[in-house]
Amino acid sequence: MITISDAAQAHFVKLLADQPEGTHIRVFVISPGTPSAECGVSYCPPDAVETDDIELEFNGFHAMVDEKSAPFLEDASIDFVTDQLGSQLTLKAPNAKMRKVNDDAPLKERIEYVIQSEINPQLASHGGNIMLVEIDAEGVAILQFGGGCNGCSMVDVTLKDGIEKQLLDLFPGELTGVRDVTDHEHGAHSYQ
Repeated sequence: MITISDAAQAHFVKLLADQPEGTHIRVFVISPGTPSAECGVSYCPPDAVETDDIELEFNGFHAMVDEKSAPFLEDASIDFVTDQLGSQLTLKAPNAKMRKVNDDAPLKERIEYVIQSEINPQLASHGGNIMLVEIDAEGVAILQFGGGCNGCSMVDVTLKDGIEKQLLDLFPGELTGVRDVTDHEHGAHSYQ
């Protein structure tokens, strides 16, 4: 469910050494399965352990995950990275905003999953996002850009060289292309 690097495990052991005996860590998702989902890690004292918690054993500590967060933490990873700017704990949970879908799920659900878990996090660094409007009869994914992508001069490059290439590689024989239906004229609707 959750992979914790050796460096992160050592960091947690060090942090937990200063906590009361029996304290674990808790990994959780606030608002799981929504666009505003946020992941976090906190201390979990013995009296905060719930009967339905999933207990994961690591090197020198245990991680607790509440039952509601568990499906959204599938394929999550925690690392502790040190560089010239300092050290930082990183938590990546690609399924936090949308629960992982099965390979046999309808095409629309699988595309929406890829948009939420892979494409929108990349676009978010530029303040943008996309939404799947529909898949037409010819197998073309009709997309709408929002946020910083609306009115961006690079939207055609992002669409054709990035999003379309990625989606066609992931769904060969099912998807034939992508088309943008966003009104990219600058105006009151544009992100400034």
